[in-house]
Amino acid sequence: MMTFPQHLLDGYKAFSTQRLPTEQTRYRELSVKGQSPEVMVIGCCDSRVSPEVIFDVGPGELFVVRNIANLVPVYQPDGNAHGVSAALEYAVTVLKVKHIVVLGHAQCGGIRAFVDKIEPLTPGDFIGKWMQMFIKPGEVVEQRERETMAQFVERIEKAAVFRSLENLLTFPFVRKSVEAGQMQTHGAYFGVAEGSLFVLDQVAKEFRSIRAAA
Repeated sequence: MMTFPQHLLDGYKAFSTQRLPTEQTRYRELSVKGQSPEVMVIGCCDSRVSPEVIFDVGPGELFVVRNIANLVPVYQPDGNAHGVSAALEYAVTVLKVKHIVVLGHAQCGGIRAFVDKIEPLTPGDFIGKWMQMFIKPGEVVEQRERETMAQFVERIEKAAVFRSLENLLTFPFVRKSVEAGQMQTHGAYFGVAEGSLFVLDQVAKEFRSIRAAA
C-alpha cells in the first residue's frame, strides 16, 4: 500500500505548530485579498535551489515558476500548451509584477545533460527537446580552447540566464511593461556549495558577487 511520505507529514506538523502561528494573519489576509507579489522568479526544478529559501521570503512575496534549467521559451502563440508562457502572462498582465528574476545555478543537471549530449532517458526525450530551446537555429555550443569542463559548464549555466532574459523580451506584454518602465528583468546565479549569490550587471554583462553581511 502506498503511503504519503512521513517526513512531509512531520514537516507539516512542525510548520503548523511553529511557523504558522506567527504567520496566520498573513495567510488569512492572502486568502481574502489574494496575492500581490512584486517579484516573479523563474528558477530551476533542482531541489537544492529554492527561491523562497535563498531569498528568505514569506508567503505571498514571490510568484515562482520552475522548470529544467530555468529556461524561458521564445514567444510562440500557437495551438500548443505553454506552461512558462502561461505563468508569464498571468504574472505580467494580472499580478503586474515589478520585477522578473531569472535564477540560474551551479551544477545544473539540465545544462550538464545538454553539454554532455546524453542519450534520451525515455522515448519522449523530453529533457533533450526542452534543452534545444536554449540554442538558436544553426548555433553551435562548444568547449573553448584551454577551457576546463567545469569552466565550460559554468559558462553555459550563465549563458542560459542570458538567453532566458533575451527570450523574455520576445513576449509583447513583457517588452511593453519593460519599455514603459513598469517592470525590470534581472539575472542571478546561485552557487550551491557555498550558498553564494551573483547578480547580473546587464550593462557590463557580468555576474557580480553579493556578499553576505559580516
